[in-house]
Amino acid sequence: QVQLVESGGGSVQAGGSLRLSCAASGSTYRTLYMSWFRQVPGKEREGVASIATHEGSTYYADSVKGRFTISQDNAKNTLYLQMNSLKPEDTAIYYCAADDRPKSRWQLLQRVEYNTWGQGTQVTVSS
Repeated sequence: QVQLVESGGGSVQAGGSLRLSCAASGSTYRTLYMSWFRQVPGKEREGVASIATHEGSTYYADSVKGRFTISQDNAKNTLYLQMNSLKPEDTAIYYCAADDRPKSRWQLLQRVEYNTWGQGTQVTVSS
């Protein structure tokens, strides 16, 4: 079992930056993929960025490409999401997720592909 705890959310003005962290504990050696998702009330949870923890390749949703960067610190068992040039439409609860099953590229940002989730952290971007 893997446990995930997010931190780093907050309020920022448009154009600003935030860095989210996700601390993983438990059987982290089994994890193959970790991703960030976000959700606005009344809408589906959408995938934002994904990283293959075993080899470091990354994948991004078009809406955040060039602005967000996903990374990992294996020594600290921590996943990060650096968010720059934030927009009001980035306002959401951000969740990190982990899974131990192989995935194809089109599966990386699909919610149903992840079996472990954190509790979420709120990000609010004002105009």
